[in-house]
Amino acid sequence: MPNPVFLSGDRIDLRPIEEGDLEFLQRHVNDPRIWRAIGRSKPLNRVQERAFFDDVVCDDESIQLLIVAESTPVGTIGLHSIDWPSSRAELGYWIAPDHQQCGYGSEAAARIVAYAFDQLGLHRIAARVFAFNDPSRRLLESVGFVQEGVHRDVEFIDGEYQDAYWYGLLEDEWRSETA
Repeated sequence: MPNPVFLSGDRIDLRPIEEGDLEFLQRHVNDPRIWRAIGRSKPLNRVQERAFFDDVVCDDESIQLLIVAESTPVGTIGLHSIDWPSSRAELGYWIAPDHQQCGYGSEAAARIVAYAFDQLGLHRIAARVFAFNDPSRRLLESVGFVQEGVHRDVEFIDGEYQDAYWYGLLEDEWRSETA
């Protein structure tokens, strides 16, 4: 039986992450093309991935979804650091290397942004991207995010400090772009 879809798109669906997805998540989060881009410098074993599932995915303070294309998992996307009183959250995502440059990330980001503003009533969404990750910067900009600032030397990745660009999107900006 297929897993339930939470948000549907034209080419992708977003569904809840289930225990059966842990192998996919662990395999890809340990791929240097992924862990480097998300600023993670230590490997995750099965127990740690399970702890992520229990502590983050199953937590009510974040929304973590699996990106699925034609019933194949291709990545994850989520809203975390949700601050309900201030109506803001941070967007995070990654796409498995074999599925990058297919537009799945852009479509998933557009779907979750619409959900965040239309259903959750959020006012602001932020996202962080490392300076070396041009495809992710283009993805955010294609959805309407605006670069707001730089945190210099914020993470130590691959033997050197990396800058992180902070992006933001306000609900009224998004609504004016989608009107």
